Amino acid sequence: MKATQQLRYEHEGVKVMLNILGQVCKQLEATGNLNKDHFDGILEFLKVFVDKCHHGKEEKLLFPALIGTGVPEHGPIAIMLHEHEVGRDFINIMSTAFAGYIAGDISSVADIVQNTRDYIALLRNHIEKENDGLFVIADKSLTEIMQDVLFEGFEKIEEEQIGVGKHDEFHKLIEKLSKIYLS
Repeated sequence: MKATQQLRYEHEGVKVMLNILGQVCKQLEATGNLNKDHFDGILEFLKVFVDKCHHGKEEKLLFPALIGTGVPEHGPIAIMLHEHEVGRDFINIMSTAFAGYIAGDISSVADIVQNTRDYIALLRNHIEKENDGLFVIADKSLTEIMQDVLFEGFEKIEEEQIGVGKHDEFHKLIEKLSKIYLS
């Protein structure tokens, strides 16, 4: 498997989780209620899998490899890095608001809803830009050997950032929450 194929595959799981998150957000807005365990699991997925693992693969390996092939650092790569930072900000606000919700602060619902919607919109657009733009550039710029080296590096990042077996746990979480929120 090419490194870029792995990233596209990961995007598919992320898109399902964004659909779940959208439904959780609708439910929260309609009822004021939030399943704390589900939302906590979603936040962990966003922080650990999406940010540390997936974005880590891009930031630590893919982007530097692309720059090494002559892709300008201040073009699409800079945009992707900026969007990673904006996403982190949304996640931090959602986490803080969630802590307030758990503590009984009803006003935190609005912050959860708004930042969840903003995050979903950002990431959907971000994934589209990567799949249809940056990864196309990568597939043209990177040799098969470079793709193989990146793929091996991605595997190491996954082990270091999320640990052995955690990837499967996240897939089970997506499957479980899909049955609840997307059926």
